[in-house]
Amino acid sequence: MLSPVLLAAARSRRVRGLVTSVPLTRGVVDRFVAGDDLDAVVGVVRELGAGGLAVTLDHLGEDARDRGQAQATRDAYLRMFSVLGEWGLAGGADASVKLSALGRVDDLALDHAREICAAAGRAGMTVTLDMEDHTTVDSTLEIFGLLRADFPWVGVAIQAMLRRSEGDLRELAGARVRLVKGAYAEPASVAFQRRAEVDRAYVRGLRTLMRGDGYPMVGSHDPRIVEIASALAAGRPPGSYEFQMLYGVRAGEQRRLAQSHRMRVYVPYGADWYGYFMRRLAERPANLVFFLRSLREGSFSWTP
Repeated sequence: MLSPVLLAAARSRRVRGLVTSVPLTRGVVDRFVAGDDLDAVVGVVRELGAGGLAVTLDHLGEDARDRGQAQATRDAYLRMFSVLGEWGLAGGADASVKLSALGRVDDLALDHAREICAAAGRAGMTVTLDMEDHTTVDSTLEIFGLLRADFPWVGVAIQAMLRRSEGDLRELAGARVRLVKGAYAEPASVAFQRRAEVDRAYVRGLRTLMRGDGYPMVGSHDPRIVEIASALAAGRPPGSYEFQMLYGVRAGEQRRLAQSHRMRVYVPYGADWYGYFMRRLAERPANLVFFLRSLREGSFSWTP
């Protein structure tokens, strides 16, 4: 019952102000966010790489309020590619991008996304478009299709909880697709509400992707989903799919999977962490319990 409340709070400026003003919050945020700047990110990427883990990097931010903010997000990604290249960490890495952070006008977001993809390609990286709430699906998929004409390696995230996703996945089975359950508060008219329904939709979508000739990216921490995905991928060529999990979640399982599969960690960074952080709390009650206990006790230790 708390998840819808937390997801609504993720959009609330008032709650944002309350949460971000509590000094102890930052210690818990560090569980999920690599840091505010690229210096911290470089250290995290190097550490994960030493453990055989690939990365996809998300410069946190969404819903750009003006052209200047959208340009700043674009520039942050361009800087990321440059810094990773300087450290020899760009090859094989991916960038996750929210189109709403690149401009509210579709043409502006498309122009910025093209610049990001071009720079990523030069650095030896790929780009995956994050999916936001259901009102953005059509515009995101339209821009995705336009980008693929020039950058066939670009990927997109699809949320299994949306009722339309099964059809979308059939059309996208030849592309790079990150399949996730979904982390936005959506109405029953467009999204499954019960966990069991979402799980079944996820498995149906996974079957569609694994049967296609694209590149499935299994974005899930659910042990049952990981097991099912491994079974469905048994006949696929090595390197034709991968698993993805969030930074700070099930780190031991990430290392285990990396021994026999391509395992990529979704690494967010930046000062605009609030919306991302609240969605992580909503996904798992244990995260909220730890957060509240940390605020009460001033304790930040957390075993993965």
